[in-house]
Amino acid sequence: MRAPSPQDKQVWPPAPLLPWQDTGAAQPEEGRRKSPSEPPGLSPQPVRKATDPRGHWLLLAVGLLLASGALVLNGYVTNVVGETHAAPPAAGPPSPELERVRRGGPMLNLTGSQVASVRLPAKTLALTFDDGPDPAWTPQVLDALKKHGAKATFFAVGSKIAQHPELTRRIVAEGHEIGNHTYAHADLSEVPGWRLGLELSLTQQALAGATGLHTTLARPPYSSTPAAVTGPQWESLKAVADRGYLLVLTDLDTKDWARPGSAQIVKAALPSRGRGAIVMMHDAGGDRRQTVEAVDRVLGALADQGYRGVTVTQALGMPSAHRQAKPVERFAGAVLNVAQRGSKAFTESLSWVLFAAGVLTLARLGFFAVLAWVHARRTRGGRRRRGRAPAWLAPPPVTVIVPAYNEAAGIQATIRSLVNTTYQGALEVLVVDDGSTDDTAALAAALAFDNVRVIRQHNGGKPSALNTGITHARHELLVMVDGDTVFEPATIGQLIRQLADPTVGAVSGNTKVGNRRGMIGRWQHIEYVIGFNLDRRAFELLDCMATVPGAIGAFRRSALIALGGVSTDTLAEDTDLTMALCRAGWRVVYEEKALAWTEAPTSLGQLWKQRYRWCYGTLQAMWKHRRAVLERASFGRRCLGYLTLFQVVLPLLAPVVDLMAVYSAAVGDPLPVVAVWGGFVIVQALTGWYALRLDGERASALWVLPLQQFVYRQLMYLVVIQSVATAVLGVRLRWHTVRREGTFDASPLPRTPAGTPS
Repeated sequence: MRAPSPQDKQVWPPAPLLPWQDTGAAQPEEGRRKSPSEPPGLSPQPVRKATDPRGHWLLLAVGLLLASGALVLNGYVTNVVGETHAAPPAAGPPSPELERVRRGGPMLNLTGSQVASVRLPAKTLALTFDDGPDPAWTPQVLDALKKHGAKATFFAVGSKIAQHPELTRRIVAEGHEIGNHTYAHADLSEVPGWRLGLELSLTQQALAGATGLHTTLARPPYSSTPAAVTGPQWESLKAVADRGYLLVLTDLDTKDWARPGSAQIVKAALPSRGRGAIVMMHDAGGDRRQTVEAVDRVLGALADQGYRGVTVTQALGMPSAHRQAKPVERFAGAVLNVAQRGSKAFTESLSWVLFAAGVLTLARLGFFAVLAWVHARRTRGGRRRRGRAPAWLAPPPVTVIVPAYNEAAGIQATIRSLVNTTYQGALEVLVVDDGSTDDTAALAAALAFDNVRVIRQHNGGKPSALNTGITHARHELLVMVDGDTVFEPATIGQLIRQLADPTVGAVSGNTKVGNRRGMIGRWQHIEYVIGFNLDRRAFELLDCMATVPGAIGAFRRSALIALGGVSTDTLAEDTDLTMALCRAGWRVVYEEKALAWTEAPTSLGQLWKQRYRWCYGTLQAMWKHRRAVLERASFGRRCLGYLTLFQVVLPLLAPVVDLMAVYSAAVGDPLPVVAVWGGFVIVQALTGWYALRLDGERASALWVLPLQQFVYRQLMYLVVIQSVATAVLGVRLRWHTVRREGTFDASPLPRTPAGTPS
């Protein structure tokens, strides 16, 4: 690839963030006033103030509430929430009523003052099927019944009715009967009264939503013959009867759920001596192949003996158990059924999304660590991807541009670090005071360095200040540095040496957090080393550098002029400029030895303002350069694809990930959740250890990494949510200033790293 020349002017006209927005997103808080020293054609029109949108936090809360509801509903259906099991038999002598039940028939009417039970007439068979409907086995059972012209009673689980309403409608349409088998197959003898009522009523709602019917029959889960009723079960049977149900137990329990073989099931289902019987089978809950085969054989054998297969109510000559539901009950049931199916689909899709997110995150960490290792080896050997860059015959002159707005706390430390450089070439420093309301300009001029010029202009924003510096720069090679950043003595030389390669249009330096003593500072230190500097090593090898940070970067003036200067379209002018350079064909590289110490925000509020602006500006830049995805060069697909996936999509999913983790730990065994979380922290720690080693930093900084997962991570994904909402709603964000503490005037720099280990 040839090196772009200054005559290769490629200018993208100012583009809005989104189709419904104007330009001018990068305006300072007081609006835009054009500076006389600013190059023509670079200043947008003034814009009115805009406040950040607030309604989306309500939408986020509602979304999380709906997600929580979906998880709880699906957990309730699958017995994760409030799971019950069969209760052990109660000790002690039974009551007289319970004794009568145990000696009576399987059909119980407990609504009167006396216990009433009946048995089926002779030569009458009432097949009953529990735990369905099931899409695999219920249709086969229905086909077997239809083959013999028999009818049966299906004690259906409400959650499965909601999940498979079409099967429920088929059961009713073919003349069979449906009974209530609770909503989540809960042991009613083990739940409180409110849960018992909820189980029964939800099933009725689901049945009404699917078929428009209610039922008067009920069979509690884990029940069997009257003789097997325990004391706790007796209490629950009375509670069910109090709600108007007729209770149906069984004469013959085939225990087909144990899959003893179809022959054994047939043997258990055949009444003796021509007696009538209610037979219990199952059409769900596992492999029911043996049950289906047994149904066919039982009906065939009993037909020869003169038996008739009917529903429970038909066997006793009673009216149908089905009752028409009211319209409002049908509507409520339909809503419940849709909600349950939606919760199941949501939970299943979320599981796949979480799995994919975990795999992508781990793959990214591993892949970028490998690329960083390759980059370190090439750098250590003095080689770059396209070969070793030729050395300068003599150190070229350099202009350093320092845009400054209310930087009185640290501007003198910044200028001193620039002047006290070991770089041997000619050096000029331009401090562009962008309408500061403090003593920034006076403090810069008071230093009275011969090679430092202070240029004052009306407040126009950082891009305007940079453009002013570019216009007044005397030299081709430019270094840009923020007014809260200080350089190491060798930094300028390390940056400039990469520009000896004529294909390189910009160089990113290694930004480090100077005020890292507090917890917030330590978190940012970890993020800068792992999340920024490690990534830039990989981005250089992949030719998809997204950002040369404003804190430290070197550029060719001719390349910037060819682009029309620094764009004022976005709040992330550094990202916008870097993407434009890459699209113009310039290489952008990373120089890890070019160290710059920056003052990071010291409070969560200040950190929020900074990252909000960064994230929003990055979204603007991504939208502005979206057509790069279709260009022949792979930069757009790699860079924008990476940013979209890892800096937009995955952070937007992060709240649901946390919600899922908390939910799983609360309702189930927390050990798997803790194990997964611990595994991710270990992988991050290993990657962080390697990144710190490459930067010559102490690995002891990693002790704050686990704590970072509980505050810092949440803050970062909330920033993304806020930024995306701001962009989608079309609100133009103001420039958020961060309060300066004067870190480098008040205290010495942290220990200077020893450099990349050899």
